[in-house]
Amino acid sequence: MIKILIADAHPIVMMGLSMVVNSAEEFQLQDAVATTTQLFTAVEKQTPDIVILEMDIPEINGIATVRKLKEINPNIKVLIFSSQSETVYALSAIRAGACGYLSKTARIDQILTALTQLKEGKIYLTHSLSEQLKKEKSGDKEKSAFRKLSSREIEVLKLLASGKKNKEVAGGLDINEKTVSTYKSRLMKKLNVTNIVDMLQHAKALQLY
Repeated sequence: MIKILIADAHPIVMMGLSMVVNSAEEFQLQDAVATTTQLFTAVEKQTPDIVILEMDIPEINGIATVRKLKEINPNIKVLIFSSQSETVYALSAIRAGACGYLSKTARIDQILTALTQLKEGKIYLTHSLSEQLKKEKSGDKEKSAFRKLSSREIEVLKLLASGKKNKEVAGGLDINEKTVSTYKSRLMKKLNVTNIVDMLQHAKALQLY
């Protein structure tokens, strides 16, 4: 029996996912939590096989949460289940240690397929993302710029785009303010902009907010 833990702050989503998990004989819902504090505690105490994680779960952003989960238990499998853009976040999440990325618009059978693939030790990618990975080049300027960014740079850009100040970004990512400033400089260089306003316009184009 594969033990599943759901981490999502939205009660209706949590209820729906619980029903999906309980509908399959091979999966057992172990717990459901709404914050990263609850999540880390549950993972340490209950050792689930798979965590279904909302990208925007409260307290710590999703990619940082994936890294922390892998530190707590390297064998844990994480399926990101989110309304955030797959194009922007999926590869970063997988680089951080996630085993799959699924949109909240997914059908029930897609959720079960993803969980089954994780159970079998596979990485779950949707057809659209798989097709994008096959294309080495793209004429889309914004997506091309995105591919230049590291996972950490995307995290910083998203927090800045959401209105966070340097100090808040530093606190959210557990880095110092000087490092945030360094990331801002790198982002402007990689996105080929000279000011914060233009940088945030790129963030908007990349659906970061």
